[in-house]
Amino acid sequence: MRGTDLWTMGVIVGLAAVTVLTRCFFFILDRPWGLPEWAHRALHYAPAAALAGVIAPEIVMTQGHLITTLHDARLYAAVVGAAYYYWRRGVLGTMLAGMAVYLPLHLGLGW
Repeated sequence: MRGTDLWTMGVIVGLAAVTVLTRCFFFILDRPWGLPEWAHRALHYAPAAALAGVIAPEIVMTQGHLITTLHDARLYAAVVGAAYYYWRRGVLGTMLAGMAVYLPLHLGLGW
């Protein structure tokens, strides 16, 4: 059995050091520290950007490739869900509207 080489151990120790330093950064400073106003404004968009980064590829891609057909239930469910949200601004209704379109197309038609 071969042991862990020096390069792998160096990477593990380096990643651990970076993790500890970034998580303890605010405790290391001796004075209070705040984010600039532009950073506070930018952080308001972080949840929406992260959600879009996770959801958008799931809608337009399958098995790592862009979908090439309009016979995909996810497209229609996303459009109906977006339209419902634009109309009513309700998250639960958006999910229900999207699923009301997705399930019949996916299960009934096999899209």
